[in-house]
Amino acid sequence: MRKFHAPSTRVLVATQGLGDELRAHGITRIHRWTRGVDLTRFAPGKPLHPAFVGLVHPIQLYVGRVAVEKNMAAFLDNSHPGAKVVVGDGPALESLRVRYPHVIFTGSLEGDALASAYASADVFVFPSLTDTFGLVMIEALASGVPVAGFPVHGPLDIVGADGRGTVEGFSAEIGAVDSDLAAAIARALRCHRDDCVAYAQHYSWEKSYAQFYSAVSAIAA
Repeated sequence: MRKFHAPSTRVLVATQGLGDELRAHGITRIHRWTRGVDLTRFAPGKPLHPAFVGLVHPIQLYVGRVAVEKNMAAFLDNSHPGAKVVVGDGPALESLRVRYPHVIFTGSLEGDALASAYASADVFVFPSLTDTFGLVMIEALASGVPVAGFPVHGPLDIVGADGRGTVEGFSAEIGAVDSDLAAAIARALRCHRDDCVAYAQHYSWEKSYAQFYSAVSAIAA
C-alpha cells in the first residue's frame, strides 16, 4: 500500500480515524473528504411512517443491508425495552424474519418513505463492527435521531468516544458508544433531537464538495 500511494499528492479519507491508521503505515499525504447527505430530505417533522403506528416506545431503528456481516444479532438481541424496526434488504432478511417475529421488517425503503422512517424513530442503532463511515448515521442525525453503536471505527468517527461528535467546537451529546449496546441505547435516548440536527449540518453535500474541491484545486495549482 505504501508503494502504491507514495506518488500521490493527496490521499482522500472519509474519517480522522482512517487517516490516523494510514499515517501509522507511512501514508502521510492525507486530506479529509467527508460524506454529505441531503439535509432537505432527511429532517425532523416528517409524517409518521405507517409501520411505526402503535409501536411501543422507545422505537429502535436499523437502516442498511440485512446481512450477517452487519452484526444484526447484536441489535436484535439487545435487552433495552421498546420496539425494534429494520429497514433494508439483504440475504439474511427472510431468516431473521422467522427468528425474530416481534421485530418489524419493512424491507427496502427510499425517498420520502425512508426519510419518514428515520424521523419516526427514537434512537438509531448502528451495530456494525466493520464499517469505516456509516452514512446512515448522518441521515439519522439529520432527522433528529440520536445514534447508538459500539466503540469502533464508524461510530467513533461520527458520534465520538464521549457522544459529543468529532467536529471541533461542537459540545452537545448526539449519541453514545459502548461495548454494551443496550447501555449505549439508554444513553443516546437522553440526547436532544435539536442537537442531533445541528450536528448533521456539518455533513451537507456543499461541505463535502468544498473539501473535495480544496484537495484537487491545490493539486491543479
